[in-house]
Amino acid sequence: MSTDDPTAENPTAADEYEPHFESLGMPALRALAHPLRVEIMNELSDFGPATASMLAERLGESSGATSYHLRQLAKHEIIIEDTERGSGRERWWKMAPGGVTIGGPETLETPAGREVTEQISLSWAQNNERRLNAYLRRGIDTFGTEWAEAAALSTSHLEVTREQLAEFGIEYYKLLNRLKEKWKTEPAGERKRIQAQFNAFPLVEQEHRAASATEQRP
Repeated sequence: MSTDDPTAENPTAADEYEPHFESLGMPALRALAHPLRVEIMNELSDFGPATASMLAERLGESSGATSYHLRQLAKHEIIIEDTERGSGRERWWKMAPGGVTIGGPETLETPAGREVTEQISLSWAQNNERRLNAYLRRGIDTFGTEWAEAAALSTSHLEVTREQLAEFGIEYYKLLNRLKEKWKTEPAGERKRIQAQFNAFPLVEQEHRAASATEQRP
């Protein structure tokens, strides 16, 4: 599972439109597994660079707390300083190139790794749900009907193998990277920051139902 596309600022990968995943190791994963740090990461990922004071105001925390947790995230290169912004009085922070990917073999092979991966994944999912719910409640009033008509909310179901599921995700990232590279060279126009949510996973319920059906056969 990852936030943003993992090749967003990788020129070689962007040219080939090929996703390259590098999951966080256990030290970085443990550093991220703090509710406020996940919230800070979500804010930087969803809305772009910010300062400790800006994040403190958004999250209802002290700037001292957000500053401390920003430094911890930076220590593990989950975020980096945005040196192109600010006047030197206050540091700006942004997501590190490539975003964040979790769920690698190193972390999933141990109970502790699986637990912390699950904790962060659930936090990400809850954040995505909050963003979507906010759009559904206030999207038209905020952006107008033309933006609402341009938005796409889609749920699809397919019968696939494990290899096909992996291919599906790879093709999604290829498309995302190709379009981002294309749009970089086009006039900005009236741009709004959007969030693209993509979920593809086998439905657990189908296994339980299949087992139940087998048990009921004479």
